[in-house]
Amino acid sequence: MNKTRVTEFILLGFGNLRSFNIIFFIFFLIVFLFTVMGNLMLIVLVSVNIRLQSPMYYFLCHLSITDLIVSTNVVPNMLGAILFGEKKMTYVGCITQLYFFSGTTFTECFLLSVMSYDRYLAICNPLRYSSIMDFKCQICLSVWPWLVGLTLNLVGVLPISNFDFCHDNIIDHVFCDIFPLQKLSCSDTSILELKVFIFSMPIFILPCGLIIVTYVYIFHTIYKIPSTTGKQKAFSTCSSHLIVVGAFYGTLIAKYMIPSVGHSLTINKNVSLLNTLFTPLFNPIIYSLRNQDIKMAFRKLIAQ
Repeated sequence: MNKTRVTEFILLGFGNLRSFNIIFFIFFLIVFLFTVMGNLMLIVLVSVNIRLQSPMYYFLCHLSITDLIVSTNVVPNMLGAILFGEKKMTYVGCITQLYFFSGTTFTECFLLSVMSYDRYLAICNPLRYSSIMDFKCQICLSVWPWLVGLTLNLVGVLPISNFDFCHDNIIDHVFCDIFPLQKLSCSDTSILELKVFIFSMPIFILPCGLIIVTYVYIFHTIYKIPSTTGKQKAFSTCSSHLIVVGAFYGTLIAKYMIPSVGHSLTINKNVSLLNTLFTPLFNPIIYSLRNQDIKMAFRKLIAQ
């Protein structure tokens, strides 16, 4: 078999919808701009407002950073593929895009579990919350998801960077994801598939399991609160996080953990849009609409 090292890949994006490329381009561009502005606004508000100088908003700021990286890493090239029918990417650029996408996805898994642990301490151990969740603890809990996420994804990215590709360099997808690259390669990908399965399952399942356990304790504690107002106030601090967790893990399960869905090309593209475009947009909206402190900080910033 004739093997060659390709120097560039061609993203087709939504090639079957080229007659509507201008409409889709404008729509996705508007969504992308709102995503960037919404997450940047959250980061600015948490940074400058004293009322938001708490662990919950500190971790929320890190979540916005991951959403920004995901969107800016994927969407500009996707917009180019939609507008021009295809988008050329260098080999290094494609592997770099895969690295940051998978790395930030892993990081967000761990960040969401950290945020659930923070809510557990705040609701179940309110008297000890300040002493446990001090500045040093916040730094440790925010740094390790980045270190683990950006390191473990090398298990999948490094082997792909050494794959051979037999002439075909056309990726019928919206970005350089692991499954389309595996299909293009003429190397034996079975070992990589096993490694990805072995490492990705704990990365997805363990944080999800921790979130479930913490919220079992949280709901049990909320149930024992005597006043209805107290219950509503306690639950309101968790509801936004639960919505974000549900949306994030729902798209991951549909994309990677259900074979019949995750390997269907058309559905894979649509789910990828949720991962890279709409979920990062909804996260700041959900937290902003359901959080009075953020609303007040935003009004104060506008009034200045």
